[in-house]
Amino acid sequence: MNDYILQMKNISKSFPGVKALDKVSLNIRPGTVHALMGENGAGKSTLMKCLFGIYKMDEGEIIFDGQPVHIKDTNDALHRGIAMVHQELQPILERSIAENIFCGRYPLKKFGPISIVDHAKMYQETEKLLKEVKLNFNPRIKLGNLSVSQMQSVEIAKAVSVNAKVVIMDEPTSSLTENEVEGLFDIIADLKSKGVSIIYISHKMEEILKISDEVSIMRDGTYVGTWKASELTTDLIISKMVGRELTNRFPKRENVPGEVVLEVKNFTSINPKSFKDCSFNLRKGEILGIGGLVGAQRTELVEAIFGVRHTVSGEVIYQGKKLKIKRPRDAIKNGIALLTEDRRATGIFGVLSISDNVGIASLDKYLDYNFVLNNRKLESLVNDNVKKMSIKTPNNKTQIQTLSGGNQQKVIIARWLANDPNILILDEPTRGIDVGAKYEIYTIIAELAKAGKSIVMISSELPELMGMSDRIMVMCEGRISGFVDSQDATQENIMELATKYM
Repeated sequence: MNDYILQMKNISKSFPGVKALDKVSLNIRPGTVHALMGENGAGKSTLMKCLFGIYKMDEGEIIFDGQPVHIKDTNDALHRGIAMVHQELQPILERSIAENIFCGRYPLKKFGPISIVDHAKMYQETEKLLKEVKLNFNPRIKLGNLSVSQMQSVEIAKAVSVNAKVVIMDEPTSSLTENEVEGLFDIIADLKSKGVSIIYISHKMEEILKISDEVSIMRDGTYVGTWKASELTTDLIISKMVGRELTNRFPKRENVPGEVVLEVKNFTSINPKSFKDCSFNLRKGEILGIGGLVGAQRTELVEAIFGVRHTVSGEVIYQGKKLKIKRPRDAIKNGIALLTEDRRATGIFGVLSISDNVGIASLDKYLDYNFVLNNRKLESLVNDNVKKMSIKTPNNKTQIQTLSGGNQQKVIIARWLANDPNILILDEPTRGIDVGAKYEIYTIIAELAKAGKSIVMISSELPELMGMSDRIMVMCEGRISGFVDSQDATQENIMELATKYM
C-alpha cells in the first residue's frame, strides 16, 4: 500500500525571466496536516497552483491516490478530489452564498428535454454544508453582505463540499479573528478524522507548530526538506527558510521622537457604527503603533485622515495649520501617504508594470511644460527606488502581480517614498509576508523614522507592535481606549485596552 495520497516529483516551472520552481518534490500522507513554508517568492503558491491546474508545470510528475495524473485545469482537479482555498479570494459578491459554493457545478434537474438548476436542492445542500463547518448563515443571502473573514469561511465550506481527498489552504487565517481561527482548526481536525489531507501554507509559526504533522520548507524555488512538526522550533524554521539565523526579529532603532507635528482632534465618522471622538498626536520621527481587535475601526480612522472616508466632526492640524482633507489628493499634497491594508484590492495596479506602480503618485513632479511626461526622469526615479528597496524583479517593466507579496509591498512603499512624504500611515505593512521580508520592511520603517519621518503603523500582531513602536494607541469598538509607551507595553495590557469598551 502506498504511504502517500499525493506525490509531486521534480516539479519545475518558469515564467519570463524567473525560474519559480526548480525540481521540487513533495510527499503528502493521508489524513495529515502538511505545512508548506518558505519566504515570499519561495514558490509555495506556484507549486500548489501547478497541483490545482491553474499553472501547467514545465516538467515533473504528479501521482495522486497511487496513479500518475495529468491535471488539465481546476475543474479536473476538483473532480479528482483536490480542492484549494486561495489566499486572494475571488468571490461573486452579487450572488448568494449557495451560488458561490456551487458555481460551475450546480445540481440539475430534468425539465422535459432540458436541464435546469435545482435551486431547492442547492440551498438544502448549502445549509447542510454550512452547519458542517459551524457557520450559521442563510444560504440565500448575497455573499457581498458578509465580511472578508466570513467569505473566507464560506470558501472553506466550498472546499469541503467537493468531498476532496486533499485540501490546499493558502494563508487561510490571514483575515480571520482568533475565534474564527479556532473554528477553522476544529474543521481541520474533523477533516483529518475523515482521512482528508490538508496542505497548509502559512507564515504564522505558532499555527504551524500547533496543527501540523509534518512541515516542508522551500527556499528560492527549491525544496529544502521535510521534518516532523514535533522536531521543529520557531528558530529552526526561520533558519531553514532564510538559510541563515535571524538573531533579532526587529532591527535596532535609532530614531528620537521630537516635537508634535500632527494632531487629530475629535474625529467622528459619518457612519454611526464606526469611529467616534478620536483624538491623538504624532511626533516627528516617531513610530506610533495602533492596536486593537478586528472591528476596532483602526483602518476606518486612518482612511478618514487620508480623505478616503467622510467624517461629521473633527480636524487635522499639521505643524499648527488646520488641513482641509476632502479626498486623498489633498492628503498627498500635504505630505501624507497611506499604505492600505489590502495591497491586492487597493494597493497595487496588478496588470501595470513596476515602473507604473512606483511612479503613479508622482507624475505631477515629472511633467515638462506642465503636460508632457518626462519618461527619462521618471525611470531614473524608479531605478533609484527599486535599488534602494532591494526589490527582486527581472526588470522594471515586469507586471507587479507576478512579484511575491513582500516585493509588491516594497514597490508600494517605494511609490510613496518617491513623493517624499513627512507622514506615512502603514496599515498592516507586513500582512501575508514571510519573516525575511518582514525584517526588510521593519528596517525600512526604522530608517525612515531615524530620518525624521513620522510613522503611523496599524498591526494586528502584538509582537510587531511592541517591537517597532515608540508608543501604542489602542482602539476598541471605534474609540481610543488608551496609550502605552513601548517600554511599558505587554501583551496583557494591550489586550486589556483592546477589550475595554469606553
